Amino acid sequence: MRLILTILLFAIAQPVCAQALADNPDMTRIFTDDQKVRESNFKGLDIAAVLKADAERREATRALLDSGKLTTGTDFWEAAFIFQHGDKPADYLLAHSLAIAATAKGRADAAWISAATLDRYLDAIKQPQVYGTQFRWKDGGPVTQEPYDRTVVSDRLRAIMGVPPLAEQEKRRQALEKERGK
Repeated sequence: MRLILTILLFAIAQPVCAQALADNPDMTRIFTDDQKVRESNFKGLDIAAVLKADAERREATRALLDSGKLTTGTDFWEAAFIFQHGDKPADYLLAHSLAIAATAKGRADAAWISAATLDRYLDAIKQPQVYGTQFRWKDGGPVTQEPYDRTVVSDRLRAIMGVPPLAEQEKRRQALEKERGK
């Protein structure tokens, strides 16, 4: 009889134990809104309004994080992108931590955002980037990745992190330069 009860309890409990955590729909909506704005490359957008909306998305994401409502790798991955679009070093450092959490939770493609958030954080604290994910240009000047310490991270590590090797980065920089010249 005990064996039958044990088997019955196991059979009843198994579907509950097997249920995977679901991605947070609020986080998914915040992420989708964030990415939609960026699809246009900001052409024709009111930048002040974009920055205000970015701040609101960070606030909403922070509330989800602080309340424990982010649980899956995807939740943390999406949150990393929200804080990557921050405006201060602490935002980028949190984005980096969220990307690492996403990777730890099984989101393998979070490696790239982990590298990008580290580069952005380093830039914000006036240190050279190490992966080469950040391109910039000002007032008609050339497209650059500087400051960039290309010796810290090897192309092999860049590949593991989903970041193109130095030669491909240079091709991308040149393509961006050509595109800007149009």
